[in-house]
Amino acid sequence: MTAPFPRRRNLTRPARIALATGVALVVAGALAVPGAYAAPAEGPAAGAAQPRDDFDGDGYADLAVAAPQATVAGKKGAGYVAVLYGSANGLRPASRQVFHQNTAGVPGSAETDDEVGSALTTADLDRDGYADLVVGVAREDTEDGGENAGLVEVLWGGPQGLSGGTALASGRDAHDALGAAGHLTVGDVNGDGSPDVVTVENLHDLRILRGPFGRGGAGSGGEQVVKDVYDSRVLDLAAGDVNGDGLTDIVATENDGDEFDARRVVYWLGDRTALNPFTLVHDIDGAGLQGGENLDVGDVNADGYDDIVVGRAVDGYDSDLDNPYVKGGRVTWIPGTAKGPDGVKAVFLNQDRPGVPGTAEDDDAFGTDVHLGDVDGDGYQDVVTGVPGEDLGSVSAAGAVVVLRGTAKGLTGAGALTVTQNTANVPGTAEKDDRFGRAVHLGDTNGDGRADLAVGAPGENSGAGSVWYFRSSPTAVAGGAGTFGAGTLGTVAAGAHLGIAFTD
Repeated sequence: MTAPFPRRRNLTRPARIALATGVALVVAGALAVPGAYAAPAEGPAAGAAQPRDDFDGDGYADLAVAAPQATVAGKKGAGYVAVLYGSANGLRPASRQVFHQNTAGVPGSAETDDEVGSALTTADLDRDGYADLVVGVAREDTEDGGENAGLVEVLWGGPQGLSGGTALASGRDAHDALGAAGHLTVGDVNGDGSPDVVTVENLHDLRILRGPFGRGGAGSGGEQVVKDVYDSRVLDLAAGDVNGDGLTDIVATENDGDEFDARRVVYWLGDRTALNPFTLVHDIDGAGLQGGENLDVGDVNADGYDDIVVGRAVDGYDSDLDNPYVKGGRVTWIPGTAKGPDGVKAVFLNQDRPGVPGTAEDDDAFGTDVHLGDVDGDGYQDVVTGVPGEDLGSVSAAGAVVVLRGTAKGLTGAGALTVTQNTANVPGTAEKDDRFGRAVHLGDTNGDGRADLAVGAPGENSGAGSVWYFRSSPTAVAGGAGTFGAGTLGTVAAGAHLGIAFTD
């Protein structure tokens, strides 16, 4: 099934790496909704780890969500990023901010089809104790690269939340689309204690912007470009320590350009001088392990090595049309080891596996997005994934979200949970082509030690899009439900597809 909306990127890495590197998200052009936001005076108990999405430093994770197709100041597709801040009671809609390229202090101006928010990630780039928001603007025209060369920018965190912005890098030619969907992540790849921003140019080459970063712009560590000799196409990036050596590694899922070509999973090991050439994750037959369209990285089995989780929503690649665990999409868990990711021990889950809610059907798009977080507080990273093509009764493509449990033995379908707009106490009603679950996110927005769920439905209200947010408990992910859209944000609703992407 061809997705009706462009992919987000989405990439995540474990909280400990984000905390160690202090990485932040970059946004192309931002504008705060009128009404100053003041951070709460008190946060979680002293000693609690700071969330990697905590833009105001109060100890609660905040939520950033993109609408890259939204109209801004009459410019269709200019795009924006919206932010809601966490609190002891979870996300607070009254705290909302909206950022775009007409925002005071942010470089650029709103232009047609710039696509602000095409990719998002977070880290404390300037190491001031506040997470920053890094945003891709995939179709920005630049002086050096020309039309649609792309741009990566940062919005700076502080005690009053996000404000001001700085350009970090621009595309060097029209094929770069710097900061495109799936092409942005952050990690300390050389172990110097400063976060590095990693993006993609020419569709397949890694471009590493080395920290440390200041508010003046480009990192003082210079740049490195890692060429791909196979002319691949990067579909998604993520960062984490997949071999436990203390250095951040970069992971990607790739293909050769055709939508239905076989995917592969590759990784670049961090190094104190320069990022190493990529290594292919192999399967039990010694061939390249089949990948997907998106991925995240985190320690699912709590063994000290970060694992790779790959979501594959597209049905039927040429090489595995008969694989029973491909139909309707799947999620793959690849354990990390001292020698790197072990594809031989990979676990494949779809809606026909025991414990996983639903039934595998063509075009369900199970695995459309994946995000890791400990939703039940048991110490193991769980995986949330979208199923935006799921039919609910006679309502086609209403969408759903599935939470898969992490355990000491890895990812399992046992005890999996599902959430839809028809779940009890969830606002709204499932409708055709809502595509609830097109994007998903986990973050501890109320400081209770459990990751809370956010869900995007970019097809809601005829393509205006909306976001749902919940508070997790040891047995559920759908408590304290709320929702917001253009009415809450004060933005243009028509064709915005709000909720198509969150931070990685």
